[in-house]
Amino acid sequence: MAVKIRMKRVGAKNAPVFRIVVADSRSPRDGKFIEELGTYQPLKKGENFKVDLERAKYWLSKGAQPSDTVASFIKKASKTVAAPAITTTSA
Repeated sequence: MAVKIRMKRVGAKNAPVFRIVVADSRSPRDGKFIEELGTYQPLKKGENFKVDLERAKYWLSKGAQPSDTVASFIKKASKTVAAPAITTTSA
């Protein structure tokens, strides 16, 4: 069974919203899935996606293949987690 990490459209007409899901590669785009990992809202400005990075890494370790778009989301999410938090203190 080939498992993919891809997007599933759930938004209304002219208001797209996508869920990032783990699904069998044979299932249709909006069909059955194994697990939901996050969301993507393309019309929202700024940070428009959320990904459960722990679960994504788990599925990647099991051999799941991410789509190009989801791979870029995972890459961006890992960069933001790896970046040290800058804190300012006022004295």
